[in-house]
Amino acid sequence: MTPVLSIRRYDAEVRVHDHDHTQLVFGLRGGLRLELDGHGGCVGERHAAVIPPACRHVYAGDGLCLVADLPADAIWLGAALGPEADAGQRLLDQPRVLSLPAGLDGLVRWLSTQPLHDSTLGSHAAALLLSGLSRPAEAPGALPLAAIDAHIDRCAARPLQVADLARLAGLSVSRLHQRFLTETGLTPMDYVRRHRLALAIDLLQQTTLAVGEVAARVGYASQSAFTAALVRAHGLTPRDIRRRESAGKRQ
Repeated sequence: MTPVLSIRRYDAEVRVHDHDHTQLVFGLRGGLRLELDGHGGCVGERHAAVIPPACRHVYAGDGLCLVADLPADAIWLGAALGPEADAGQRLLDQPRVLSLPAGLDGLVRWLSTQPLHDSTLGSHAAALLLSGLSRPAEAPGALPLAAIDAHIDRCAARPLQVADLARLAGLSVSRLHQRFLTETGLTPMDYVRRHRLALAIDLLQQTTLAVGEVAARVGYASQSAFTAALVRAHGLTPRDIRRRESAGKRQ
């Protein structure tokens, strides 16, 4: 199976269930009471439950939750998390209810507003959620830059608003601006532009796409605007970048 994300509303009726796939349940509003293999817990805001395959669970409540149904196989886990796959597997081995790491709540809430039927979004988002749960906690208050980078990657061709990044980080726009300056030395939009240009350089070096197509894929309305941005940031035109790449391969 491929990862599936959905929004589910639970009621007071007590139900008993198990399934052959892994499930992550993230609280959005209210509370979902759970008993996982005999251990009780409650999934409320800023909390999540890990439900391994074949784990008998009893649940009831008045909660609204974001639910990620994940494949129960090592192949998907390895492809999704790469070097973090072992940490992800350890997380998924045991049923548990846990508090969300700093920054992950913003991603959960942003996802709750998105078209979750989009399979590409679902696959990327499931990997981000699992990675965020399984990795060691970031330094207190650190911006969730990995989640922000992944969002820029997915939306590189579309207009990006600082408010979108603020929701992802769980901060106000003004607070996000301050934190970006403190932690990266850049404003949020300067950070977005730098990331987009890095994506563009990779496309110029690794593909034969026309320069106009590269520009469109990283959010520039015209080839001339894209070229001007590259020259300002790196002192190089798209042709210069490709010429250097070609010369390096010949050496």
